[in-house]
Formats: sequence, C-alpha cells, structure tokens
Amino acid sequence: MNIQTLQALFRRDLEKLKSEIELYQNEANIWITEPNISNSAGNLCLHLIGNLNHFIGATLGKTDYVRNRELEFSDKNVPKTKLIEQIEKTIEAVEQSLAKVSENQLQEEYPFVVLGKATSTHYFLYHLVAHLSYHLGQINYHRRLLDK
Repeated sequence: MNIQTLQALFRRDLEKLKSEIELYQNEANIWITEPNISNSAGNLCLHLIGNLNHFIGATLGKTDYVRNRELEFSDKNVPKTKLIEQIEKTIEAVEQSLAKVSENQLQEEYPFVVLGKATSTHYFLYHLVAHLSYHLGQINYHRRLLDK
C-alpha cells in the first residue's frame, strides 16, 4: 500500500463522514443516544477527528494537535457547521501528514505501542482506515435509525 492509496482511502471516508453529518435533517438528532446505543453520531464524529489528528497529524505529521479523548465522548451539541469544519481540517491534516511519510517509514515501527504490541506504521495505518470505516458505518446507521 502506498501513501497515495492511504490518502485516497482516508479522503474518501472523511468526505463520507462529512456527508453523513450534513444529511441529518434535525441537527439535534446528531447527539441522540438510546439505551442500546451508547455513542451519538456527534461523539463518534469527534472521536474520529481526535483519533486521526492525534495518530496521523500529531504523531506522523508533527502538527501541534493535542488530543482530549475524554471530551470526544463527553462534549455535546457541537453545531453541525463546526463538526463539518473540523472534518475538513482533519482531511487536510491527514493528507499533509501522510505526504511526509516515506515508503520506508511505512515498514518501520509506529512510534507508539497502541494495539498492545509494536506494529509497523503500515499496519497501524491499515488499522486506522478500518477504525474510521467501522465508526462511519455506525454513524450511517445512527442517522437512518434516529434522524426521524
């Protein structure tokens, strides 16, 4: 997998995330939870923004992003326009940060142990694509189920 492929996958799914948030007919529904749905779409969106800005932006791209993971799940009622703006900034941060990663760096160990054991940067970036896709699916289902 090369950098251009990773950039394309992250852009595709982050654009889809932006689209999902835009598709909510009632902005308040972005923040709804139900007894068996513990995370709102808004909190999942904030989590994805924080996750990618931390693990790709700050770690690989050396941005000045500082993550507050707890706030990703406790913050509520962030305006839809602000979520979309943050997604757009995340797209830029991910693309610019990945542009700094060489093909050799992909084979090197990721700078932090995140998944319980050391992994290559290549493997961890695959994990981040899957993580984004997983939560994107949850947001899509949340919207279709709860945005009535």
